Amino acid sequence: MTQPRAGRPLRADAMRNRLKVLEAAEAVFDARGTTASTEEVARAAGVGIGTVFRHFPTKEALLEAVYVSGLRKLAEEAEALASADDPGAAFFTFFTRVVGHAATKNALSAALTEAGVDVPETGQGLKQALAALLSRAQDAGAVRGDVGLPEVMALLVGVSRAAERAQGEVRDRALNVVFDGLRGSHRA
Repeated sequence: MTQPRAGRPLRADAMRNRLKVLEAAEAVFDARGTTASTEEVARAAGVGIGTVFRHFPTKEALLEAVYVSGLRKLAEEAEALASADDPGAAFFTFFTRVVGHAATKNALSAALTEAGVDVPETGQGLKQALAALLSRAQDAGAVRGDVGLPEVMALLVGVSRAAERAQGEVRDRALNVVFDGLRGSHRA
């Protein structure tokens, strides 16, 4: 991700422009895919193409920033849900949110890999936050106690990949099947 030169902080207007570009890129890549152009991002952000490249010198740098930002937002959402009154609802809400975000994340990851960019390993915070949600949900009896984080991660990957191809009602039914399995037989 591009940082200010020589450790100098960005001016307030430059920081606002960087954020506008990043938010626009998230929306454009989500709507049009990773083949969308940087010109489309600039138009959506209401800035010139030079502003985009001043903050993100290549399209790959912009894709990487969007990828990292998305994972960071998911981790922050999980941390916020960790103190929810209903730990089970918080866990299943977050699981659903990750599945919904997966198509964009997977497309960004594939585009970065195809461009020869090492996909940054930023998922550790996300895994820790998910582990906390899982633990609270299990303590509340909302998720089976014999399910560990590796199983939940495997289910997330599988359901997320399937959700890229099955939208709407099929995706929702598939999630319900997975959730019934995570709840166990006591929740029939």
